Amino acid sequence: MKDEDLEALLGAWLQAAGMGDRAAFEQLYRHFRPRLTRFIQRCCSRPHLAEEAVNDALWVVWRSAAHFRGESRVTTWVHGIAYRCMLKALRDRENAQEINASAVPEAELIEAEPAFDDGPDRELRDWVNRGLAELPLTQRTTLELAYCQGESCEEIARIMGCPSGTVKARLVRAREKLKDVLPALAQAAIGSRAG
Repeated sequence: MKDEDLEALLGAWLQAAGMGDRAAFEQLYRHFRPRLTRFIQRCCSRPHLAEEAVNDALWVVWRSAAHFRGESRVTTWVHGIAYRCMLKALRDRENAQEINASAVPEAELIEAEPAFDDGPDRELRDWVNRGLAELPLTQRTTLELAYCQGESCEEIARIMGCPSGTVKARLVRAREKLKDVLPALAQAAIGSRAG
């Protein structure tokens, strides 16, 4: 389905949900729940927190559907709600300290990853995931929204509640940090296999 067609369908479901149509909301729920779960798990690497934030976000979507004004895409609006619910859950759970995924136990990081086979790309994914874990939450979230969710800088700015220039700066800083961190991680991986 083309992006425009999908957005039109999501808009129709959202409008119907805003009028109390539970079947339409169920369609929104089925569409967004897995996507929001992956989005939040990749950003904060806390599966238990992701579930809570996704449930809160979808509850807000249900309660606020009638107030959607169409100033952004439905997907952007829902991701914005999920992002704010994630931040609230992080503040509530972690006493306002930013989560650094490198402090998360390895078992939780593995559990947060989508299921893949153990093919040749597994090592590359692990390497990139470790590099992403080195980034601050805002940079990791910006990369996730840009490269995994396909959001534009303007849409990311709406979602994260910041100017688009800030989004662009976060993308640049995140890529620069990854450029520095990834070779060191690769060297460490090579060294551990040699030893």
